[in-house]
Amino acid sequence: MTEEHDQREQRLARLEALRQAGRDPYRIERYDRTHQAADVSERFEELEGREVRVAGRIPHPPRIMGKASFLDLRDASGRVQVYFRRDDLGDAAYCEAKELDYGDIVGVRGVVFRTRTGEPSVHASEIILLAKCLRPIPIGKERGDEHFGGLHDVEQRYRMRYVDLIANPSSRATLEKRCRLVSALRRFLDSRGFLEVETPVLQQVAGGAAARPFKTHHNALDCDLKLRISLELPLKRLIVGGFEKVYEIGRVFRNEGISTRHSPEFTLLELYQAYTDLDGMMDLVEEMYADACTAVNGAPAFTIRRERDGESIEEYIDLGRRPWRRLSMLDGIEQNAGIGREELSCIESARAACDRLGVPHERETSLGGIIEKLHELYTQPTLVQPTFITDFPIETSPLAKRHPTNPSLTRRFEVYIACQELGNAFSEINDPIEQRVRFEAQQRQRIAGDEEAHPMDEDFLRALEYGMPPTGGFGGGIDRLAMVLTGAASLRDVILFPLMRPEALTEP
Repeated sequence: MTEEHDQREQRLARLEALRQAGRDPYRIERYDRTHQAADVSERFEELEGREVRVAGRIPHPPRIMGKASFLDLRDASGRVQVYFRRDDLGDAAYCEAKELDYGDIVGVRGVVFRTRTGEPSVHASEIILLAKCLRPIPIGKERGDEHFGGLHDVEQRYRMRYVDLIANPSSRATLEKRCRLVSALRRFLDSRGFLEVETPVLQQVAGGAAARPFKTHHNALDCDLKLRISLELPLKRLIVGGFEKVYEIGRVFRNEGISTRHSPEFTLLELYQAYTDLDGMMDLVEEMYADACTAVNGAPAFTIRRERDGESIEEYIDLGRRPWRRLSMLDGIEQNAGIGREELSCIESARAACDRLGVPHERETSLGGIIEKLHELYTQPTLVQPTFITDFPIETSPLAKRHPTNPSLTRRFEVYIACQELGNAFSEINDPIEQRVRFEAQQRQRIAGDEEAHPMDEDFLRALEYGMPPTGGFGGGIDRLAMVLTGAASLRDVILFPLMRPEALTEP
């Protein structure tokens, strides 16, 4: 038998003994705490000599010292040391406390005091087992190690997030930052008059992005439906209907690969504002992301580590320094790849330029696709400081207005920070005739084999015919933004329960 199995059997035996003695911990429904663990040290002068009741998990085995012993207790606020003696608890309760396993959840009543070593602690007069931990939790070797060194296996950390959160406080801290980020985005938009709305997850036409949807079937309606890949088109319908500032934070689903920067299920923020344009979206994003960074890191700036020329370097990124850099996509390609605008004026010369640089392009069916590929390969890796990449090709931007001076380009930007794309914005098309032409062009790309080309959406075209005011729109992935602001190495580090391959579970 494995060591884990042996420990589980021992813990089950202790639980059974408690039940036989009439002290089943799972029958306790409630424990009224007066304070959290961190209060004992943070408010020591106020609490010294007073009785408190605290509750939490035992992160390490108790330290037994004859007639007096110590254990640590950890709750959401932090850790507190508990001192307990045979003389205070009585023989039976003291022996029971010594038999507590690390991982058990207990309630402690006692007086706040300072030990001989100066550590604020609770002198227990009562210790109650509230829930028995039946499986051993990975722990570090040294008490007080905030990172514990507990659960190392990356796949197990993601698959058993509940254990990861117990064993690795750094994981919990990162995920708490992600939660604060979402709250900050909501506060920011609410304070500026945006209305949060909810739109359908199941859709007949999944549009608003270049992605393959997941498909399902609705039995009652006897029709095939798709999980949404974007929030865009329903939100624009609301702009048509008279809502002038709307946003949604919701899950979207794209049937694509999994990597450190991509997840098939992720959280998207999309917002739309009537009577503004792409430049208004730039101003809004600069303020919103600086505010979000402050909520996560305490200031609108942070540092990252990255590889450059084979060396690991630290870079300081300041989101509060405005305005952020604006760079046309074609100018970026010329600066970083040495390919001029004239070579990117038609698909033949663009393919020739790719051949010269050894860039594969066989899968690209349009000039715009080649241009964006060159951008991703040559310009994106240079975009450490916050930058708006503007003037996207019309072939890859079916929902953005044409550029007023160059009809082959659009009024669209993507925002980049720390070399990561963190948002996409348009001056939105509100001309229903032009939108139909764009959708028809996308249909031709679908027929040519592009499964991610935008589908025809007749209801959305009908909505536009009722009139949509000039509108600016923005969408950004919250998971990737959280990854950048927290310094996480992977999207999975900022998703509470990332999608994993199915696991074959067996009984212990």
